[in-house]
Amino acid sequence: MIKEYRTISEVVGPLMAVDKVQGIKYEELLEVRMSNGEIRRGQVLEVNEDKALVQIFEGTSGINLRDSTARFLGHPLELGVSEDMIGRVFDGLGRPKDNGPEILAEKKVDINGEVINPVSRDYPDEFIQTGISAIDHLNTLVRGQKLPVFSGSGLPHKELAAQIARQANVLNSDDDFAVVFAGIGITFEEAEFFMEDFRQTGAIDRSVVFMNLANDPAIERIATPRMALTAAEYLAYEKGMHVLVIMTDMTNYCEALREISAARREVPGRRGYPGYLYTNLATLYERAGRIRGLKGSVTQIPILTMPEGDITHPIPDLTGYITEGQIILSRSLDKSGIQPPIDVLPSLSRLKDKGTGEGKTRNDHAPTMNQLFSAYAQGKQAKELAVVLGDSALSDVDKIYAKFADRFENEYVNQGFYTNRTIFETLELGWELLSMLPRTELKRIKDDMLDEHLSKGV
Repeated sequence: MIKEYRTISEVVGPLMAVDKVQGIKYEELLEVRMSNGEIRRGQVLEVNEDKALVQIFEGTSGINLRDSTARFLGHPLELGVSEDMIGRVFDGLGRPKDNGPEILAEKKVDINGEVINPVSRDYPDEFIQTGISAIDHLNTLVRGQKLPVFSGSGLPHKELAAQIARQANVLNSDDDFAVVFAGIGITFEEAEFFMEDFRQTGAIDRSVVFMNLANDPAIERIATPRMALTAAEYLAYEKGMHVLVIMTDMTNYCEALREISAARREVPGRRGYPGYLYTNLATLYERAGRIRGLKGSVTQIPILTMPEGDITHPIPDLTGYITEGQIILSRSLDKSGIQPPIDVLPSLSRLKDKGTGEGKTRNDHAPTMNQLFSAYAQGKQAKELAVVLGDSALSDVDKIYAKFADRFENEYVNQGFYTNRTIFETLELGWELLSMLPRTELKRIKDDMLDEHLSKGV
């Protein structure tokens, strides 16, 4: 039921208090009509007896307490969904910003979504090919998984995000595949980079893009990932598509939460973030998954920049608890010119074993993955030893491992942002690198597999 009040009592920053309200609900939308006829939108943050605390999307400057009216609309923030959204660009509140026509919505959906019953969840176990060797082979992404990218200021996470959006597909499947991209608090230059890349490569034709810029209101920043996930759920569970959701940058989302929490004078938690940060992030990340009996799926790759490169910071720390692994970008690899600078040793995909093997990728996927991990770790250790004691302290095998580590970084990880490798090309490259090592060192691969794949005389 729509109700209108002339009882605005206080304005503080982006917040506004309305007195003597009745039947108002948490997260309900409202419109504020100002004395000059301008209308601004807002959302209820808190209701205490007959008082409502609301946040205005466009800010509260110019609002006259006596002459302005608050009109509560009786429903939360909603997104009009339709298949026509594919190929379109929207702002953080779901309004078209590509100069195209308005979307003729099939229906309007609450952006806060519905909780997926754990009993109805299907286990993620189908391989998604990103075309990036360090992910596909060593930290495999599977359909329905949430696998974040931990980056740092100045690292090329936007190039990695664009590459994944451009190249990702479900292997051995004719089902429709779509990408939903959410830019959260990004700069104008970053937004232009993504849009130019999507248009030039044709990725926009299968994408739904939501762009929230750094100068947009904080409350819009909080809505943007929910808008993206609502669109993804519609395409996945009602239209049967496999949807990959890429959200960058989740750190900006958490900063917006902290800003609003401070404006509400809430008791701060770790480093000033609200105590409900974990719960709030979980309401986003847990919207990934597959549902029994439905063909579609929602897979998430949230990207966040770790403040000061600190992986123990609350944002990456809590994200790691909720999600199924992490891809970590390395500043030292980036300085060495390795692109993408994925640090494979601390990176992890907890569901990689479920999406690999015969019928999904190849039967030598897991053994070669384990052997490459082991050999690269030993090579790194040998190089560190050489720095301390000199090359003369290394055994002949140690020197081979050190050379292996160099080739692994320069040929395997360093594929660039525009090389799209199939998983089979990646596996063959892995075998080529492993052929450097003495056969006696390949202890994680069975003899019959070594006989089949290693070149003669090795």
